[in-house]
Amino acid sequence: MNARTEPAGAEAERDTPVRPPLIREFLLVAGLFLVYKVGRRLATGHTADAFRNARRVWHLERAADLPQETAVQSALLHGDTLVHLANTYYATVHFPATLAFLVWLYLRRPAHYVWARRVLAAVTTAALVLPFTFPLAPPRMLTGTGLVDTAQVYGPSVYGPPSSDHLSNQFAAMPSLHFGWALMVAIGLIAATRSRWRGLWLLHPLITLLVIVGTANHYWLDAIAATAMLGVALAVIHPPQHTATTAGHGTGRPVTREPVLAGAGR
Repeated sequence: MNARTEPAGAEAERDTPVRPPLIREFLLVAGLFLVYKVGRRLATGHTADAFRNARRVWHLERAADLPQETAVQSALLHGDTLVHLANTYYATVHFPATLAFLVWLYLRRPAHYVWARRVLAAVTTAALVLPFTFPLAPPRMLTGTGLVDTAQVYGPSVYGPPSSDHLSNQFAAMPSLHFGWALMVAIGLIAATRSRWRGLWLLHPLITLLVIVGTANHYWLDAIAATAMLGVALAVIHPPQHTATTAGHGTGRPVTREPVLAGAGR
């Protein structure tokens, strides 16, 4: 039996995933955000259908005995500070949190970065189809529901009047990519780390869900549709397996390797 050992460092180097080229990834991620914005803008001009569909969604939620969006909003309206924080969260957290998530994965977990970027791209591309086939006005635009547009009343607001807002399509409420991206951020961080506290990342999509519903920017069904799309993408695009080289990341514990006996058993 040959007892010659291979250096542990050589094996670790083989198991370390290769980080994708930075410039290419910057262009891909920038393209993803651009497609998100431009694609939704292309699906404009369906105002009547958007309001008809909004009534259908509202009545469907009541028939399905889903919680009233007004209950969540009432909780926010107990104080100006809380509703202002909710509006700020909606306006400022969505894009920066997703971008920070991708940057951290790129630097620390390259294999998980590639997986997460593919999932986000798939969900975003699929989500751009619905505004063409099912335009939907957000609940803040519906009359007779008891909901108010909290961003317009309390601020800050990211939207102007729909007739003059040329930066966004306000009739593309379904699915909620605010929630879909937030849920992917949590799932991605849970999959890529080994901290015993990693489940707390689920607070991000939970807070996002309460914010998008409480501010009357989305229906419950918008979040359900986003979850379904994300579930399909995750079923098709599998995450990388944790290897011995990455198992200790996030725990603060060094990973030790046993010497490998080359030619053992020959």
